[in-house]
Amino acid sequence: MIRLFGYYVSKIYLYLGLVELVVFFAAFNLGARVRFGWELSGEVNGAAVTATALVFAPAMSVALMAMGLYQRGLRTGEAGFLVRLALACLFGTALLTVVFYFFPAVFIGRGVVGWSLVFAFTAVLLVRSAFGRVAGSELRKRRVLVLGAGENARHIEDLALADPGVGFHIAGFIPLPGSPRRVSEDRLVALDAPLVELAIAREVDEIVVAADDRRGKLPVHDLLDCKMSGFEVLDLLTFFEKELALVKIDLLHPSWIFFSPGFHMGVTGLYGKRLFDLAASLVVLALGAPILALVTLASLIESRGRDPIFYTQVRVGENGKPFLLRKFRSMRPDAEADGVARWASENDTRITRLGAFLRKTRLDELPQVFNVLRGEMSLVGPRPERPEFVSLLAAKIPYYSERHRVKPGVTGWAQLLYPYGSGEEDARRKLEYDLYYVKHAGIVLDLIILLQTVEVVLFGKGAR
Repeated sequence: MIRLFGYYVSKIYLYLGLVELVVFFAAFNLGARVRFGWELSGEVNGAAVTATALVFAPAMSVALMAMGLYQRGLRTGEAGFLVRLALACLFGTALLTVVFYFFPAVFIGRGVVGWSLVFAFTAVLLVRSAFGRVAGSELRKRRVLVLGAGENARHIEDLALADPGVGFHIAGFIPLPGSPRRVSEDRLVALDAPLVELAIAREVDEIVVAADDRRGKLPVHDLLDCKMSGFEVLDLLTFFEKELALVKIDLLHPSWIFFSPGFHMGVTGLYGKRLFDLAASLVVLALGAPILALVTLASLIESRGRDPIFYTQVRVGENGKPFLLRKFRSMRPDAEADGVARWASENDTRITRLGAFLRKTRLDELPQVFNVLRGEMSLVGPRPERPEFVSLLAAKIPYYSERHRVKPGVTGWAQLLYPYGSGEEDARRKLEYDLYYVKHAGIVLDLIILLQTVEVVLFGKGAR
C-alpha cells in the first residue's frame, strides 16, 4: 500500500492503472492512424494526435476509476465487468465531449474517437485477462482486518474457509478486551500499536467491526483515525452485503436500513427503468414471436388441442397488489385438482414432457413480457409468489414483505445466485438476495442480471 492524496491505495492496482493509461494513449494513436492513414499529414499531424491522446488517456482512466474498476477484490463476474467497462466507455465519451466543447482545438474527429474506444475496450479486456494470470488471486483480493475474535468474527473465518474464491483475504483478527475468542489462534493479532499503523503494516484495504458486544469495547478513536486516513471501515452486515451480494436477515436490524444508503431509486431511476422495460420488452417480443408460435404449436400437438396453451395464476405484485401472471402451461391441467397450492419439486410428476423442456430453457416465462408491457412486472426484480405462499412466509420470515417494495421480475438476482427453492428455508435464503436487489435496484444492476440470465437460459441453471 502507498499513500496518494491522503489515501492508501494498492500498489498492484496503481501499476495496473499506469499500464492502462499507456494503453489508452496507444489506442488513440492507433485509432487516428486507422482513420487517417498511417502517414499522418496536414492538420491531422503527429503533434495534434499526441495532444488529443494526452486528453483521451486520462479521461478514460478517470472513467474506469468512476466505475470501480480499480477496486481490489471487486466481485462482479464477467457480465458485471463488461457492463462496467461499457459504462466507463460511455462516461469517458461524455467527459471527452465536455473537454472538446470548451477546447475545440484538441478535437480531431468523431471517427478517431470511435475507433479509439473500440481499441481501448479490446485492449482493456486483454490487459485484465493477462493481469488475472500474472497477479495471483491472493494479491488481487482485498485485505481485511477484523476487529473482534468472537462469534461474529468466526462467521467471517468460516466464509473464507468454505469458499477459497471469496474476494477477500483475512489479514488478522484483533481480540477485544473481555470478549471470547472463537477464531484460529494463528490468526490473532495483538493491538500493541495504533490501529492505523497496524493497518498500514499489514497492507489492509478495509477494517470490519465484528465485535459481539460493542459497549465500551471498541477503540473508537483508532477507528476514527483509520477512517480519516482513507481506510474503509465496515460493520459486519455491510461486509457480508459487499462480499456475498446479499443482505443477511439473521443480522438485519431496522436501524441499519434507516441509515444505510440505498432502498431508494428516485423519480429519474423509476422512469428510466420503466422506459428500459418497455423498450427491451418490445425487442424481446419482436425477436421471440417465432418462438411463441412454435411453442404454441408444440403445445397443441402434445395435448391434441384439448388442453389450454397458457396458464394464468394470481401472483403478488408491487406493494402487495395481486395480478394475473401468464405463462406457457408446463404442468398437467389437473396438477392442483384438489385446490391445494404446492411448491414445484425436483422431478415433479405433474410436469409434461414439453413442460420439462420449457422450464429447463425458461421459455415458459416468455408470455410474461405482456405483464411487463402492462406495467404489472419488470424484466428484473424478485420473482412474484402466489398469495397463499406469501401469507405463510410473511408470518414466519422477518422482512419478507419488503421484497414487494419493487415490481416483481421475469428474472432476478436470487434466480441467478441461488438454486431453485421449494420451501421456507429456501425462501428465507432467497429473500436475502431479493433484499439486496431492492436496496440496489437500478438500470446498471438490471443489465448485469439480464446478461447473466443468458447463461441461465443456455445452461438451464436453477430450472425446475
